[in-house]
Amino acid sequence: MSTVIYERKDNISFIYLNRPDRYNALNKEMLEELLHVLDKVEKNEDHVVVLAGNGNAFCAGGDISMMKDFANKEFFDEVMHTISTIVLKLYMMPKIVVSAVQGSAAGLGLSLALTADYVIGQKESKFGMLFIGVGLAPDGGGHFWLEQRLGAQAAKQFTWGMQQVQGVEAKSMGLVDVLTNEKVIVEASRIGKKVLSSPTVAMLKTKMIYHNKNRASLEYYLKEEQNNQWELRNTADHQEGVQAFLEKRKPNFTGE
Repeated sequence: MSTVIYERKDNISFIYLNRPDRYNALNKEMLEELLHVLDKVEKNEDHVVVLAGNGNAFCAGGDISMMKDFANKEFFDEVMHTISTIVLKLYMMPKIVVSAVQGSAAGLGLSLALTADYVIGQKESKFGMLFIGVGLAPDGGGHFWLEQRLGAQAAKQFTWGMQQVQGVEAKSMGLVDVLTNEKVIVEASRIGKKVLSSPTVAMLKTKMIYHNKNRASLEYYLKEEQNNQWELRNTADHQEGVQAFLEKRKPNFTGE
């Protein structure tokens, strides 16, 4: 079964994360498949890209089972490089990107959702960085996206507080652009069609002015996040956070 589904309809590219039994948690193979799909999307003629998740969640983040392999530096670097390439492609793609968040977007899943020009959610959708729950700092450009949308001070508090906010609060904070009572994929399609009936070339000129200016900043964050994650994986708090997650209990962090 493909872990990423790619469809084209009415000049819109649809990308569906497809590990519904794992809430679309991203493992190495799925990340590589997503990058392969993005290479195809980048080359097609569609002006709109919709990123969504099959099942009850948009994306639960990085697959926790993958972290046991992070002791292998080569494996770790390959995964982090793939993540960086994915988010850079989505951010710099000269197309309008829409993320359709049903259920939860957590950790790396939230970073992925926030690459979009439009983030769509429902009242019941949940948004949280949550990396600190396993003794890690955000990756996938999480620091960049939160600074862009919340400002640095609020971004720190949001990350440190392990906040997971629902649709209405996420909209008021600026994490969500559009709230809908419909299925998010329906609303995403509606926005896509509206974009296609607009002066799309002019819209993309505006997008790329901002994104070209900010690319260096995003690349800085991605590099620093990779360095941070390699250091943090050796901390006692990270080991405790992962173990507590696997045992479905509250972690006992010691600040070490």
